[in-house]
Amino acid sequence: MKRTSLITLLLIFIGTISEAQPFLIGHKQQAFIDSSRSNRTIDAEIYYPANSAGDNVPVANGTFPTLVFGHGFVMTWDSYDYLWNGIVPSGYILVFPKSEGSFSPSHTDFGKDIAFLVDAMKLEGLNQSSIFYNAVSDKSAALGHSMGGGRAFLSIQYNNSITALATLAAAVTNPSSVSAASGIQIPSLTIAGANDCIAPTANHQTPMYSGLSSSCKTYINILEASHCQFAGTSFTCSFGEATCLPASAISADVQHDLTLQLLLPWLANYLKNDCAAGAQFQEFITNNLSLTLEQNCTIDCYQAGMNQIQNGFSVYPNPVQNQAKILPKNYLNDIEIRILNGLGQVEMHYNSVSGNELLLDFDGFRSGFYIIQISNNNFTEQVRIMVIE
Repeated sequence: MKRTSLITLLLIFIGTISEAQPFLIGHKQQAFIDSSRSNRTIDAEIYYPANSAGDNVPVANGTFPTLVFGHGFVMTWDSYDYLWNGIVPSGYILVFPKSEGSFSPSHTDFGKDIAFLVDAMKLEGLNQSSIFYNAVSDKSAALGHSMGGGRAFLSIQYNNSITALATLAAAVTNPSSVSAASGIQIPSLTIAGANDCIAPTANHQTPMYSGLSSSCKTYINILEASHCQFAGTSFTCSFGEATCLPASAISADVQHDLTLQLLLPWLANYLKNDCAAGAQFQEFITNNLSLTLEQNCTIDCYQAGMNQIQNGFSVYPNPVQNQAKILPKNYLNDIEIRILNGLGQVEMHYNSVSGNELLLDFDGFRSGFYIIQISNNNFTEQVRIMVIE
């Protein structure tokens, strides 16, 4: 991605140009005690937003939603490094319980572990001796891969404060995650791989998704994606996958990138009240030929069309090939402009902009969906655009 594109202001000047930086990643190992289950110890690996990378470094300023992620069968948390590297810099606390990693795990206990850790992190946010003091928001999500995805379904019945549910190639559990789905009403995202031969979609993700009672639920099938490539390197998962067909027809990097492009705007919509991210998610899943889609809702906060935003602005043309004009109804005075990519990350950030008409240069941007965000002290408005190389 070219990051030196210039903005040309017609009739006016532009002030300072800077690029917003994502958070760095802090890491902490912590043991939690669940006194309601005979003082059960739950060891966890926690990755969190920080201003300097490292173990036990201070948490960055702000409050951050908690994501608790269930690992797959006989898999470990370190198989999911692409997730913490891709998600935490956008402002989330990602917790990996290390329990139930044996060949005979208790699905019930693991589901309860996920539910417990959501509340445990909220208590950390109230604990003055914790590095997470005043850093944990009230929003949370249960996540998981494979058996951990099924356990995430189970977790919702044990904690009614969980905000959202998102799973990757979720596998049916015992007790049944399909049966548990009927009691789930929170927003839900079910991501599957079309070439999953470990937990085939027809027997696992489809019945779990169908059973959900969520008023807004989304099922995404990534074409040619496999079961194990929702994780990173895992000998046990890869060994099992090598014995069945069909095999993956896309690379792990491609599958990881698509997974993050789905998770990040969806999480931002439900855990950060970011309406523009929700619209970006909807646009991405509706137009991406690498996916198939089933939904019982539409996530979209735009009522005036793809190229309009509420205060009378428009962007033309849209889709964009090289350049696009921002056409405001009134003179822009001392505003900020941000361009966000498909992962919700800031690509360009311009300060102190004024004018009647702005010309944005997208030369060097990769094809895909972006958000142009315009704000000052009185308003923040967004418009989604498609860039074509």
